[in-house]
Amino acid sequence: MDDELLTIGAFAARARLSAKALRLYDRLGLLPPAHVDEVSGYRYYRVGQVERARLVARLRQLDMPLARVAEVVEAPDGAAAADRLTAYWADVEARVAGQRTLAEYLRGRLSGRSSEMYGKFVVETVDVPEQVLITETRHVLAGELPAWIGASLGRLEEGARECGGITAAPFVVYHSDVSEESDGPAEACVPVADEAAARAWVERQGRAREMKVRVEPAQRLAYTRISKAQVAHPQILAAFEAVEEWIPKQGLWQAGPCREVYFADWDAAGAEDPACDVAFPVR
Repeated sequence: MDDELLTIGAFAARARLSAKALRLYDRLGLLPPAHVDEVSGYRYYRVGQVERARLVARLRQLDMPLARVAEVVEAPDGAAAADRLTAYWADVEARVAGQRTLAEYLRGRLSGRSSEMYGKFVVETVDVPEQVLITETRHVLAGELPAWIGASLGRLEEGARECGGITAAPFVVYHSDVSEESDGPAEACVPVADEAAARAWVERQGRAREMKVRVEPAQRLAYTRISKAQVAHPQILAAFEAVEEWIPKQGLWQAGPCREVYFADWDAAGAEDPACDVAFPVR
């Protein structure tokens, strides 16, 4: 029975898919026909391919991208396929949770409760001395940002061992907006002690990761501290906006792009369960 060949129309009806979808899945290698007539070009499928076709269709009903569908259907066994589906769905739930939080944040703004939201953040200033920085810059979208921050700061902190050591908290500067539509760039920065050693280290890295040495002059930062519980995109946006709103009220001006300053030792940072400062240079 499984050897029976069906025309693309008959197979589409049995699999509950359109012929157009079957042609797409064939082109992508997800569901190639069992036989293609060399003269007519007609596609034929085996009855045994129906289950795979239905699986592809059901995965697509989960809005699973075709590349992820391929990972599931090409899994070596059912357990591996289930694990890949589980991993995809965890990503979906994380994205939906972030979107839910963003919707709540936007409702607050649209309903005129911005001041109420911003009032949750205590804004202060701090004077930062001149710093020698080793940096890595990349154009990155919001979805790629957390992984890139961790990896880039890890590389820079490892390199700092050859540059006299880390002298202050690492940070990331956003030279332009980072979202799902805008890719920055963002610049990961680690302050180090020895400028000459830093320049030698960067020279050895080559140009692959856009690493460089930058000397940042002494400056004042307006900042607010957020906790690990607040580290989600909407809360970080609200924190930055709270600082932006506070700055002109103090007779100050923004003097540079926004940044996030991280703590290697949260307990030593002087706040309960802090994650980072969000800040703007001011004058």
